[in-house]
Amino acid sequence: MSKRGIVALKILAHAACLAPIAWLLWHLYLSVTSDPTALGPDPTHTVTFFTGRGTLRLLVITLAVTPVRRLIPKLAWLGRFRRVLGLYAFFYGSLHLLTYVWLYAGWSWAAMVDDISQRRFITAGLAAWLMMVPLALTSTTWSIRKLGGKNWNRLHWLTYTAAISGVVHYWWGVKTGVKTPLTITVVLGILLLARPILRWRQDRTALRVQRSEAA
Repeated sequence: MSKRGIVALKILAHAACLAPIAWLLWHLYLSVTSDPTALGPDPTHTVTFFTGRGTLRLLVITLAVTPVRRLIPKLAWLGRFRRVLGLYAFFYGSLHLLTYVWLYAGWSWAAMVDDISQRRFITAGLAAWLMMVPLALTSTTWSIRKLGGKNWNRLHWLTYTAAISGVVHYWWGVKTGVKTPLTITVVLGILLLARPILRWRQDRTALRVQRSEAA
């Protein structure tokens, strides 16, 4: 794909990632100025759910880039979007954490420590965010050079564990019997299975090429 095409797609990617926040801010403005029901009967819950769901979706989309590139080599240019998508996932995750710290815990360290020790879904969510921190901090080209490609790739396996912790946080946070997290769980499960399968397929292809060249 041409550089102009990549630039245009990156602009669209930024717009797509920011559009939900624009929607949220607009409805927050409406709820304060003219329509108290713009964010539903429980605005705090709406904001928390909205940012948490956005985080998981972006994490899963980020994880989908590599399998898609391996399955369809012509889409190798998608790799240029992983950094953008990953940083937006961290951005949404930070907003999600902020809603808890501000709107639920009221900036109280005692309340947060108590919640972390007694509510497992908060523990899982915090673990997911903490795993995303080093991913965001090492998202620069300088970090890749400093760490080395192999070490950088090993570190960024945390994306998978962060996504798994996020899904666990989602399941533990909803009421018993609620199946809302099922879709994102299935998609993540497919991506987790796809990676070793595609790796095995790639290794088999490489082995066939080696045998044909040796013959």
